[in-house]
Amino acid sequence: MPLDIKIISLGCAKNTVDSEKIAFNLHQLFHKVSFVDIPSPADILIINTCGFILDAKQESIDTILQAIELKKKHQIKKIFVTGCLSTRYLNELKTAIPEVDSYFTVNNYNTIIHKINQNKKLDFNEHARILSTPSHYAYLKIAEGCNRHCSFCAIPSIRGKYHSETMDNLHIETVQLANNGVKELILIAQDLTYYGYDKTRKSQLALLLKKLSQVDGIEWIRLHYTYPQFFTNKLIDEIAYNPKICHYIDIPIQHISDHVLSLMKRGTSQKTIIHLLDKLRYRIPDLHLRTTILVGHPYETADDFSELWHFLKDFRFERLGVFKYSHEENTYAASHYQDNISKKIKKTRMEKIMALQQTIHEENNKKRIGTFQKVIIDRVEGNFLVGRTQYDSPEIDGEVLIPITNTYKIGHFYDVQIQDVVGFDLLAT
Repeated sequence: MPLDIKIISLGCAKNTVDSEKIAFNLHQLFHKVSFVDIPSPADILIINTCGFILDAKQESIDTILQAIELKKKHQIKKIFVTGCLSTRYLNELKTAIPEVDSYFTVNNYNTIIHKINQNKKLDFNEHARILSTPSHYAYLKIAEGCNRHCSFCAIPSIRGKYHSETMDNLHIETVQLANNGVKELILIAQDLTYYGYDKTRKSQLALLLKKLSQVDGIEWIRLHYTYPQFFTNKLIDEIAYNPKICHYIDIPIQHISDHVLSLMKRGTSQKTIIHLLDKLRYRIPDLHLRTTILVGHPYETADDFSELWHFLKDFRFERLGVFKYSHEENTYAASHYQDNISKKIKKTRMEKIMALQQTIHEENNKKRIGTFQKVIIDRVEGNFLVGRTQYDSPEIDGEVLIPITNTYKIGHFYDVQIQDVVGFDLLAT
């Protein structure tokens, strides 16, 4: 008898892809599968957790506890927990929260399928998915794990060593996505630029982009999580001259002070970072750069922070996210450094960068007034179409609001003219 199975996917887009693959394989066994944001009545609720930093861990635990309350009311029959949190703290969770029926680790999702269907055999399909995103865009995970050992990051101990998916498999998956209506492909991995290096000792990302861009139906390819290292001239040329690749790159620098970069074990320097960023801006004049900054790392001084703030003020990233340092078990920082920056100072430093970036974002948006942009329509809200330009990634960047005056189709592209700035977003016709 088919089961009503609901999936909650927390954390990053890599988790989203894993959840979508779990959903497809369960659907193949004729179960009713749907994605939800909060615990909801179901025969089985699968929670794909995040265990990266303190806030994410707390969200995962809170979600599990909410599900248990529904289980006590007989609204959920079974709770399955998977993902990074259950991988990182498997034994602790089994002891602390025994109400969960089964815990599973990452990269072993076929065990969930076998647990649910003990009498049915099914080879886990790694390349087919039921999308939880709108049908016109999808994330494509090109690799698993990470070979870097940044002092603050626990991902390598959770997800394992870097493993590139084959180009042929990624091409097959992309064709399947395109055949199902996907027009925008968002490439993700813990480190995109390392793609292929684990197998050939050189980055193969440029070659992969060329191959995927030849798939009919794919119109935009977007790059998330590109590490500053291995940014080859061939890759820059592919981004610059391949019309399907968005002129948008997510390149987390984390910091600019050589002192902090060394403490973080980033394997790079201020000079190297600035040289790369300047080269990218020079070679791709309309490029929009997104970065991530981490403040409050152990032994980050006031001078280190001042150096970072002034660099961000001068360089003016188009997109930026900032996080407070979290002292995480099984990281180099937790083993070798004292968490010597107070919560108050971390919060103050984060807020200063957020305020700076808000000003930069507003000024950049005003410069876009009067320009013509190609947008993809994501959804409708009231009397407005809500879309994005090639310079905006879904869920994390600004959007374009367009009053509905003509017929339209969600997931299609339209040319618009930017008329005004509305908060974080743009108004267009």
